[in-house]
Amino acid sequence: MFQIVVIDDDRSVQILLKRMLEKQGYEVIAASNGSEGIAKVLACQPALIICDWIMPGLNGLEVCHYIKTDPNLSTTFFILLTSLDSVADRVKGLDAGADDFITKPIEQNELQARVRAGLRLHQLSRDLQSQKLLLEAEMAEAAEYVRSLLPQPMSELLTINSRFIPSRQLGGDCFDYYWLDPDYMAIYLLDTAGHGLKATLPSISVLNLLRSRALKSLNYYQPSEVLRALNDTFQMNYQNDKYFTIWYGVYNRIKRQLIYSSAGHPPAILITSKSLNVTEVKQLRTPGMPVGMFPEAKYVDGFCNIEECSTLYIFSDGVYEITKSDGTLWSLDAFIQMLIELEHAGERQLDEVLNYLTDLNSKEAFDDDLSILQIKFD
Repeated sequence: MFQIVVIDDDRSVQILLKRMLEKQGYEVIAASNGSEGIAKVLACQPALIICDWIMPGLNGLEVCHYIKTDPNLSTTFFILLTSLDSVADRVKGLDAGADDFITKPIEQNELQARVRAGLRLHQLSRDLQSQKLLLEAEMAEAAEYVRSLLPQPMSELLTINSRFIPSRQLGGDCFDYYWLDPDYMAIYLLDTAGHGLKATLPSISVLNLLRSRALKSLNYYQPSEVLRALNDTFQMNYQNDKYFTIWYGVYNRIKRQLIYSSAGHPPAILITSKSLNVTEVKQLRTPGMPVGMFPEAKYVDGFCNIEECSTLYIFSDGVYEITKSDGTLWSLDAFIQMLIELEHAGERQLDEVLNYLTDLNSKEAFDDDLSILQIKFD
């Protein structure tokens, strides 16, 4: 049985509405003023509210505004009862959050029709909210599954740490690192376009494919060849129209040399501390279209010698495509400058990075997945 709260300072109107609605099988709760009405609404969280506009104390607009700003009452249908019928007055009511109006004197058939319509919309909103919560729960489970596939921190020979913060919709970020042999380590991070499971599944497929070395006869030590093979395997026309960017590198720990290739991905950032006051920064990126866009895409390798006291950062664009409180978009250059400033933050460096990004973000959650790898070559 639907609950309806009637708020009106006129006792006769309360009785009339209560009698009409109870005949239709609804449970009706009456209140004589705005404050009492809000208290009863908070207590029972009704499906629908009929509230008089003109009342002493809190008027109908103020009650409506209060109700509509409460997330727990987001699906409650609000009808303003009024003798005001000008367009300007109705605009004020709509701006306050009113869903519908009933004009005095009250006509029974109109009341019943508007209540039925309001309750249908209330139920539809409830159903949509339930579906949204279910979808969010499924996305959270999918995010945990992706997290379970990601590698653990490493502290032998190399120090590698990472952070993965999925967005509510779950994007297509994924990364991995592992020894190809005792001297060579493969490191990569990819980001599939879009959100949801359609973006996540290709990322997981790439991770499983590379981790198992399922592409036989492929030279996994040659990044450009790896990207070419992925481009042949994951073309958009048979991969749900999804493409992805990727940065892939192979590090030779004996020669301290890094060979890398990228496909439309943000550059990896290599920071070398020459001294306390001197820091060298290199952006490691090669030309190349995202994987899956064009069958004939070409990829090339870049090379870099790794000096002592160097740190490599590989990340998705979610770490810097952040909308700030002033509405402007943060930038890659600003992100790099932040990494330089936090270079000597010690073991909590990645936590400090995330704290900075969280404070910078103007929303409750990040719009896109946020992934970052930190490799220390000390």
